[in-house]
Amino acid sequence: MNKTTLFEAVLFDCDGVLVDSEPITNGVLREVLNEAGWALSQAECMQIFIGKAVRDERARIEAETGQPLTDDWMRAFYARRDERLRAELRTVQGALEAVMAAHAHTAGRIACASGADRPKVVMQIGMAGMAPYFGDRIFSGHDLPRSKPHPDVYLAAAAHLGADPARCLVIEDTATGAQAGLAAGATVWGYCPQGHGRAFDGLPVARVFRHMEELAQALPALR
Repeated sequence: MNKTTLFEAVLFDCDGVLVDSEPITNGVLREVLNEAGWALSQAECMQIFIGKAVRDERARIEAETGQPLTDDWMRAFYARRDERLRAELRTVQGALEAVMAAHAHTAGRIACASGADRPKVVMQIGMAGMAPYFGDRIFSGHDLPRSKPHPDVYLAAAAHLGADPARCLVIEDTATGAQAGLAAGATVWGYCPQGHGRAFDGLPVARVFRHMEELAQALPALR
């Protein structure tokens, strides 16, 4: 790889960055929580759970529903969620081209580092046509001691690639994910297709962009 390349590796979040899955997943989550007795609006559900693993809100779910968050409950939620994703999932516009540009820029040193469960991430990347670019470089916060906003999943991805976290570029769409990337010591660019990057207020993200085409165009210039 060219020694003047600014970034050794590019690490992508998945939901909301590569695929437009968050409205689908959160819609199903809201349905099952409402059925369990926790009346939530879609906006409230997004605010509470965006960028987080459902299990990370176990105490609140159990308090609001009066029911334990069992493995059977999680399996039923995953099955219902995945059925909906298989039917409705769409790739973020320009994301495939951005992944291809990152792959070319880093000589293949890219990874997906998600707070979601790994089977879901693998399924979505396959549906988006990105599997040839990521290979087995898919990491889940569920497989580590701590998920986002802690840095564990980004540190694991960087270590697997043999990259210095300080020379990794992280692409995130939520404050929770940006906090994880920053805590890992990486440079974070915030993807914000709507609004003006308010999700990243107070966080030292290096750049906020609204279209994935911007990422695909920016990477070749970073030499």
